[in-house]
Amino acid sequence: MARFGSHNVLVAVRDGLLVCVAPATLPAAVGEFTHHVRARFPAGWRVGVGRPQRGPGGVVASYREAAQALELADGLRLKADVVKAADLLVFPVLLRDRSAIEDLVASVLSPLLGARGGHEPLLETLEAIFASHGNQAAAARRLGLSARAVTYRLERIRRLTGFSPDDPTQRFTLETAVLGARLLGWPAEFGR
Repeated sequence: MARFGSHNVLVAVRDGLLVCVAPATLPAAVGEFTHHVRARFPAGWRVGVGRPQRGPGGVVASYREAAQALELADGLRLKADVVKAADLLVFPVLLRDRSAIEDLVASVLSPLLGARGGHEPLLETLEAIFASHGNQAAAARRLGLSARAVTYRLERIRRLTGFSPDDPTQRFTLETAVLGARLLGWPAEFGR
């Protein structure tokens, strides 16, 4: 407020969230708000940014998008400090047809439930591969494993599911299923 003026920025608490409302013409306000949050609160705080909207109803819509972006980021285990709703637009689309995403997750990932060592290391391997753009060495570094261990896990995934992250179409299916699994809390929260 000191930088942009109280007539341009509103800071309030709503639903347990610290909310900053600023006009779209002040894009630097997001950075300033993030800076102050980091400086004054313990680590672990995250900033959600809604898309610019017009009028009082637009403020509410933008707030809801920002809050939903934070929930999605938690569900997807995203590490980013600033989460923009505009970057996550595909996820509400995926969740709009819940039965379809549940079917995809169940069809693609259920074979991993019987894997020795559990499904979680295999999901983490897929997430690391996707985050590393298919680079197995980079994925191995992310996971703290050898490249050989990653190769072994990917082969197990391929054998169990029939899908390979090396094939572009199958990679998209796998990545969507993994993201859906995280969003739905699969397998613990699945089908609720």
